[in-house]
Amino acid sequence: MEFFKRIKEEKLKAKIVAFGSTRRVKFKAEEDPSLNALIEAGTEYVCIFGKSWDLHVKVALKTSLEENIRMIKDSIEFLIDHGKKVIFDAEHFFDGFKDNPEYALKTLEAAQDSGAECIVLCDTNGGALPLEVKKIVEEVAGRIETKLGIHAHNDSDCAVANTIVAVQSGVRHVQGTINGYGERCGNANLCSVIPNLKLKLGIDCIDNENLKKLTEVSRYVSEIANLAHSHSMPYVGDYAFSHKGGVHISAVLRNPRTYEHIDPSLVGNKRRIVVSELSGRSTIIAKARELGLDFKEEKAREIVKMIKELENQGYMFEGAEASFELLMKKALGELEEFFEIEGFRVIVDYRNGKIHSEATVKVKVNDAYEHTASEGNGPVNALDNALRKALEKFYPKLREMKLSDYKVRVLNEDRGTAAKVRVLIESSDSTARWGTVGVSENIIEASFIALIDSIIYKLMKDQKR
Repeated sequence: MEFFKRIKEEKLKAKIVAFGSTRRVKFKAEEDPSLNALIEAGTEYVCIFGKSWDLHVKVALKTSLEENIRMIKDSIEFLIDHGKKVIFDAEHFFDGFKDNPEYALKTLEAAQDSGAECIVLCDTNGGALPLEVKKIVEEVAGRIETKLGIHAHNDSDCAVANTIVAVQSGVRHVQGTINGYGERCGNANLCSVIPNLKLKLGIDCIDNENLKKLTEVSRYVSEIANLAHSHSMPYVGDYAFSHKGGVHISAVLRNPRTYEHIDPSLVGNKRRIVVSELSGRSTIIAKARELGLDFKEEKAREIVKMIKELENQGYMFEGAEASFELLMKKALGELEEFFEIEGFRVIVDYRNGKIHSEATVKVKVNDAYEHTASEGNGPVNALDNALRKALEKFYPKLREMKLSDYKVRVLNEDRGTAAKVRVLIESSDSTARWGTVGVSENIIEASFIALIDSIIYKLMKDQKR
């Protein structure tokens, strides 16, 4: 109730919908606490779910098929009598239709006769396949005049496909979530559904300017949820429009349609030229142009050679584009020296049954020195904290930066604990994310290399503003 009270003050363009269920078995609608709470929420629209699968009526509700129909009717009529516009979610509809189509349709007819504004067909278990959804939706559309909706779960990895085919079969109301977040395997991913409807089917479900915010919104929701944003997500992921093979890159630079199904800017994303083991001169030159750098073929050849040498040592710049940009700027003599590391020390000791980590760092900025120490959850975290503490005095904006992800990959497993490791770090601030890489036989040194690159990239990025 506190949420519904406060959300009214936000004056959103979107309509907030209170969500609940039909009345309980053998309850009167006016006495049901859930239905009364929906009215108390004060929203224009309410959405209630009810059973449409006879198995659930018998096993979960433990009541008769007739009582379930009455529960649907009573609940919708009660809410409409109190001035609400009602969306009815027919829970487990596709499973129910496959088991007992006549009863499943009766639940929809009950909702229609009671005045529901929209009836949503739910694939609650997520087991339906696209051609099944198409056939069933078309049958329902022939019997039900009320506007139809779709609610697809992703347990068969078909939630987006099922949603699209449902719309093509007559559905006009779509339920889903940003990034597909949801229980079990998730829900239909609106970040795929929206551009598919708009750009592929020509359905004007969103204006062009808002469509351009899709990638930003996707990342923002990941940030709020405290989950790593999936690089491989269609449309909005970092890899959605990335190219690393030389043949791909040369073709896409001549005509993007050769390897891109849409213009990435339409959804607020961008093309990425990825430097990898497949890179050649054309890749390096294309990447340089993307970064706003300019150099001749001879310098490109030199950088390619340098990258191959680093790759032989275990470096990988796919996913570490910030380190690659710093590498190129350094090769061109354009990288500013923001600070010098005079030295650092990391101590890990065991006291009172616990492991303690502490790091000390000495840095030089211009002619000023800063010597600091800090503790952390582990040696890398302690080193990160000490570095920030030393540099924030000179560069306060480093407080905006945070470490978003940290990965360690063992490169030569046969050497056991003496193996070389590759550390990939993803950092972020309020405007961007970037990846850096470090390689060494010593995990602390590899982490330190990646941390330093991350900080330098942040300072370079802020300088451009």
